[in-house]
Amino acid sequence: MKRTLAGLATLAAAASLPLVATPTQAAAPGRPGTYQLQGDAGGSKFEGIGADPRRGLFYVSEVTGGEIHRGTATDARTDQWLDGDGTDGRFTARGITTDAAGRVYVAGGPNGIGTGRPDLWVYSPEGELLAALRAPGEDVFLNDVAIGPDGAAYFTNSNAPQVYRVALDAGEWTVARWADASGTIEQRAGFNLGGIVVSGDGSALVVAQGNVGALWRFDLATAGVTRVDTGDAALADADGLVLQGSRLTVVRNFARTIATLQLTDDGHSATLVEQQASDPTRVLTTAKVLRGRILYVDSKFDEAVAVGPYEVVTEPLAR
Repeated sequence: MKRTLAGLATLAAAASLPLVATPTQAAAPGRPGTYQLQGDAGGSKFEGIGADPRRGLFYVSEVTGGEIHRGTATDARTDQWLDGDGTDGRFTARGITTDAAGRVYVAGGPNGIGTGRPDLWVYSPEGELLAALRAPGEDVFLNDVAIGPDGAAYFTNSNAPQVYRVALDAGEWTVARWADASGTIEQRAGFNLGGIVVSGDGSALVVAQGNVGALWRFDLATAGVTRVDTGDAALADADGLVLQGSRLTVVRNFARTIATLQLTDDGHSATLVEQQASDPTRVLTTAKVLRGRILYVDSKFDEAVAVGPYEVVTEPLAR
């Protein structure tokens, strides 16, 4: 295998946040601050990241080709774990996550649009293909994915206000359109639904609509959808979401900003704590927590032809 793989809203809100990793993260003994991804000769771009905290692993998806890279918390080097360029019908990959069993779920973005190719994949921890599925509907762009309390994987659709559910039922992998919020969420030009997390109490999914800077709550019991009350918080370009306790980190990609909010346990409302400028030389997309630190993907989306180094970083802020 080749080596690849502005400011405070209120003092009270900040004081009530749990003590967890923040965008400015202290160096961890024995762990690198930057992880190196190996790109292709013609340039590579990246987007999604998933973390397996029990095994200390993380996975990164490559947009250009669909390769999946894997790294460990303690090694700055990563490996190309899964080939792309048509492997298992995968020519691009977006959101990625793992479940409690270590299985890896990959969102295909536009991989299946007009091609009949799979929209998503599920792999065993050893890299065995378990499922390559087509989502029902046309023009489906599966963007990001999170594991629900029921163990199912929930995928956002950037081309329609919909969430898809993938589960292992009676020994067979199935995918279904679980929620359709067409009557509630207005579809706008550009990327709509993207980042997704489960609320603190497990009652809902919280989903980012990046092009309008909104967060939406999808009730897991009813599939009903309501807008998360975020006050006047600027959240345009919201991409990856990370929830630690009540602290919601919102990665605002092309805005080059990391927003921190305090999210209520049920996901109905969130209070802005701070907006911090991220590294102006990077367009950060998605992020995940691994062993107490947030890992951010440097996408290279701002480069017409990407040039290395290709990296996952733990220090995302402007210096």
